[in-house]
Amino acid sequence: MKKDDKTYLFLILLHAVLGMLVFIVPFVAKLYGYAVFFLGIYYIVKKQNANNECLQVAAYVVGSEIILRMTGGNISYEFSKYEVIIFLFLGMYFKGFSRSAFPYWFFLFLLIPGIIMSTFVLNFNTNIKNAIGFNISGPICLAFASLYTYRRRISLAQMNSILLCVGLPIVSCTVYLIFYTPNVRDVITGTQSSFETSGGFGPNQVATFLGLGMFIFFSRIILESKNTFLVVLNLIIALNIGYRGMVTFSRGGMITGFFMIVMLLLFLYFKSNSTGKVKLSYIFIIIAFAMMAIWSYSSYQTGGLIDKRYANQDAAGRAKQSQFTGREDVAQNEINMFFKNPILGVGVGKGVEIREQEIGIKVVSHDEITRMLAEHGSLGLIGLLILIITPFVLFVENKFNMYLICFVVFWFLTINHAAMRTAAPAFIYSLALLNVQLRPSSRDEIQ
Repeated sequence: MKKDDKTYLFLILLHAVLGMLVFIVPFVAKLYGYAVFFLGIYYIVKKQNANNECLQVAAYVVGSEIILRMTGGNISYEFSKYEVIIFLFLGMYFKGFSRSAFPYWFFLFLLIPGIIMSTFVLNFNTNIKNAIGFNISGPICLAFASLYTYRRRISLAQMNSILLCVGLPIVSCTVYLIFYTPNVRDVITGTQSSFETSGGFGPNQVATFLGLGMFIFFSRIILESKNTFLVVLNLIIALNIGYRGMVTFSRGGMITGFFMIVMLLLFLYFKSNSTGKVKLSYIFIIIAFAMMAIWSYSSYQTGGLIDKRYANQDAAGRAKQSQFTGREDVAQNEINMFFKNPILGVGVGKGVEIREQEIGIKVVSHDEITRMLAEHGSLGLIGLLILIITPFVLFVENKFNMYLICFVVFWFLTINHAAMRTAAPAFIYSLALLNVQLRPSSRDEIQ
């Protein structure tokens, strides 16, 4: 076994053991959370961000967010987003930021009126800091990450290294879930999202990370597995992550991960020559069988309930009235707010209060698009257009960035079912703005 293969195996096993330790000795989660923060700062300062170490550290924070949230290991619930901002600020200190990233400066500016308005319109007994921070930390994290990544040149090897930094803590999370629910059959009784198979945490967020992890390790089968050992190892990891994601019974994250894999395969197929297409055809077959295996095993372990879940049926096989578990009603409510307040919106965090007044239930938004429209009005609409259009302008400049569409798909689909509750959609979106070079580059390019 080559040295690189041994190092990779060691990292995988280390994070598998970490997941086990967090379950057996819960206090380890606190040590882990604090270590990620302080060692991350030390690592960036020591290296002076010579090779974009801030992106690697921020990526690791993003990947570790879900296991730290479910185990209480983070300094605070929203801290991962602030960690990403802090680490990328350090990166900017050593390497600067993109001078041409004015779309994201403008996006930040568009957020200000909604923040100011919320200080006047939120109810007197509302914790203004928490209400604003909960809703705006995701967009701000995205903006600052984008200021660093916009058109910054990195190699494909560096990009794969960044994705591995996201994926390793997801391995820990998967192992934690295995220990938390060793026998899935014992806890699955219906077709609703399952907290029992999600570590006692929100299935929507857990499935989002597991879907992302599934994509990362399937992509490593294609791009980073130079021998049979690595193919088998990455396939085992991807299968386990995929299975654990399926049995959360939360569909959004797994569908997103599947679409990312399809986008990557299609991109590579159409960009390859005839020899490359033949090789990719074999990979298609492997991944197709792997997906079928995940589905079949999940169906067997859940007594067919997973099939009914994805068919939008209850345990008795009856079609459910709502395909989105009522989230479409919240989205429609926010669209109505936008039409009533089309200029500046209702203010950050005010949407929850208005919904509580109108329907008597306090429900937070799961859709970042409708939330931006409701709480920021036409300024939110302009901001969303900036976020959607800019990556595709960059794709026209560099049509060989194989990850760009995958990352935008992850961001767009995730914010439609899980808003920007975690740092993942913000950071993964920012990676789409990198200028990925197929060959190593001796310098970064900041324009």
